[in-house]
Amino acid sequence: MSTATTASVSTHILDTSIGRPAEGVPVSLAARSGPDAPWAALGGSATDQDGRCKDLPALPQGTTHVRLEFETEAYFSKKQADAQQDAPANRDSDAAGVFFPEVAITFAVVPGEHYHVPLLLNPFGYSVYRGS
Repeated sequence: MSTATTASVSTHILDTSIGRPAEGVPVSLAARSGPDAPWAALGGSATDQDGRCKDLPALPQGTTHVRLEFETEAYFSKKQADAQQDAPANRDSDAAGVFFPEVAITFAVVPGEHYHVPLLLNPFGYSVYRGS
């Protein structure tokens, strides 16, 4: 929850290749207090069956930048194994693994605001936006 002196962050993931939430994706949260300040890892969570992280750590006072890191490799590896009989997800890339093993999103925040940052994800692309 945001306060007058802190911002707050939430996120969810929609797998647009299947039109469903992406469950079980680890998400970590880091923050810094200025563009030249070091990143401080705050902890993390994993997406639930609705693709949401409902228990991300609170941001410390003075946070100006936030980074969400989504560890997508295990999610896509499992999905590829489940769908192998249809068409390999990496058919065009000649890669031996997942094309996007992780997605990192960095954004600026101001105190008192809530930032909901959804990730729209598929095996070969992703998009983010500031939600509500």
